[in-house]
Amino acid sequence: MIISHVVAAAENHAIGKDNKLLWHLPNDLKFFKNTTWAMPVVMGRKTFESMGKPLPGRINIVITRQKNWKADGVVVVNNWSDALLVAKETDCNELFVVGGGEIYRQTLPDTNRIYMTRVHANPEADIYYPEIDPAKWKLEKEQHFPADEKHAYAYSFQLWVKS
Repeated sequence: MIISHVVAAAENHAIGKDNKLLWHLPNDLKFFKNTTWAMPVVMGRKTFESMGKPLPGRINIVITRQKNWKADGVVVVNNWSDALLVAKETDCNELFVVGGGEIYRQTLPDTNRIYMTRVHANPEADIYYPEIDPAKWKLEKEQHFPADEKHAYAYSFQLWVKS
């Protein structure tokens, strides 16, 4: 099973502030939906709570240290190992980690691919994506897009593969 991160991160690695995204990029949201559709997604509790409901069309696995935490429409686990076991039971080809910052950090050593929307900005944030070590990762594909009336920032879709 391939383990992938899907993330939108600024040039300074910022991904969120006050448990919210830093931007609204419709093409990134479409890319996210198309990439993760019908596959299991893993996220931390705070990321799930920021969305308010499970992502439709996907098995939602939420990692939390809170032993009695529950939410409708999600599989709750208490650690990354249990999340992997749940994902393997689905017989999927690819598992997508979708946030937040702590979950990205914990899972990066096991990750094979990073689907990154690199937002060409440097906003203030309180959540950051880990730095990508060029000795361990290779930028395999990149497609640039300018800012426009629907996208306040220029951005690039990047695919990073573990070397």
